[in-house]
Amino acid sequence: MEPNSAKLPIWEKIGYGLGDAASNIFFQTVNMFLLFYYTDVFGLNAKVAGTLFILARFWDALIDPLVGALADRTRSRWGSYRPYLLWMALPFGLIGYATFANPALSDTAKIAYAYVTYFLLMTAYAAINVPYSALMGVMTPSSKERTSLSSYRFVGAFGGQLLIALGVIPLVRILGHGDKALGFKVTMAIFSLLAVLLFVATFLMTKERIKPHHEKPDFRKDIGSLLKNKPWVIMVVAALLTLSGAAVRWAVTPHFFKYYGGYNDAAMHLFGREIFLDHTSLFLSVGSLSFLLGIFFTPWLVHRFGKKNSLMVLTLANAAVLLAFFFVPRGDFWTMVWVNALASLLAGPTPALVWAIYTDVADYGEWHFGRRTTGLAFAAAMFAQKFGMSIGGGLAGWLLGIYGFQADAIQSEQTLMGLRVLFSILPGVFAVANGIVLIWYPLSDAMVRKIEEELAERRAGASPDPA
Repeated sequence: MEPNSAKLPIWEKIGYGLGDAASNIFFQTVNMFLLFYYTDVFGLNAKVAGTLFILARFWDALIDPLVGALADRTRSRWGSYRPYLLWMALPFGLIGYATFANPALSDTAKIAYAYVTYFLLMTAYAAINVPYSALMGVMTPSSKERTSLSSYRFVGAFGGQLLIALGVIPLVRILGHGDKALGFKVTMAIFSLLAVLLFVATFLMTKERIKPHHEKPDFRKDIGSLLKNKPWVIMVVAALLTLSGAAVRWAVTPHFFKYYGGYNDAAMHLFGREIFLDHTSLFLSVGSLSFLLGIFFTPWLVHRFGKKNSLMVLTLANAAVLLAFFFVPRGDFWTMVWVNALASLLAGPTPALVWAIYTDVADYGEWHFGRRTTGLAFAAAMFAQKFGMSIGGGLAGWLLGIYGFQADAIQSEQTLMGLRVLFSILPGVFAVANGIVLIWYPLSDAMVRKIEEELAERRAGASPDPA
């Protein structure tokens, strides 16, 4: 039975979830639409955009461990991680807006502007999202409650994803009155304000309960303990593979439906009536709803099969469906929707499982090596995720260029085949590799419970740092 101090009220879990809704306003906009924005609105060459994706996301990944180490050493009346939600909310929103502001510039100046704003956006994202992620590890000492908290987090995350998937393209069209550049600018101004408000709400509605203990800061020792932490190493490799595949697919989704599907600004039949509805938005929205539905199976899966087994099997099943997508006929839009919905349903519980496992891995590091580095553990894991995103985003841009992609033009058969590969085969291969790597993850649920109990005994006899 969980001690009362370990239980979190529902309103606090909801408040924590709002933070990932805020993060995903820009995370998903960047993943789903930034490459399209750069090539088809801002006018960048696909290879130039691909190089920018690699460099900016590598920078983002590089600074994550530094932000995590800084957050671990932060002491304030609000705790170590919560303050960053307040301090960075406004800069995050302003820089996010500037990324899509589309000023009138020369071709060379556009490249420079894209580099500056994208690098700043990744810096701001790291500065607020690394502490936000680590916050889950200090809100409660209970692994069971953290799994629940992770589920709330990803309801918020995929709620934000659904908002972006459903809203961006229609709002760009409506608010821009046919001018995509204006549409993106106004749409992102609205979403930027919403992200700021949601992060402030998370700051106000959450609390840190696990206090840091007296311990001499030593970044080298902290890094050393992480590299010796086998469960963490396994999860880092899995994260690298997961986000590499996902980033490729996200980046080329608008291109896939515009050029391969031929659905750009086309009317469709829905419930027997011909209406104007953007196919890309509908595809992404149904996928996001399926993700949300999948999240609600997380507690049952953990109870029935355990975290590791659930994550591994779901990952491999999702890989099989992604590979099968390659064989869906070109003109069969609704089959594409339902196959993707199945893939999304299978993937839905996996982020909640992954982030709950990260808290277990952080506990393992404290239990085995005697050093609690929650922020650094999360940040270094996010380094792998974002490095994977840099690989995937860069591959998408570069391979589009290699396949001969030209914006707003009729594409060659080679380019169309390339879009199919980027949208299904390559993500599927990354997912298969990810599922295989998870076989070596060593922490069973029984071991996690033992670690939790022994850490509770240690903490009961330790003196916390003054806040």
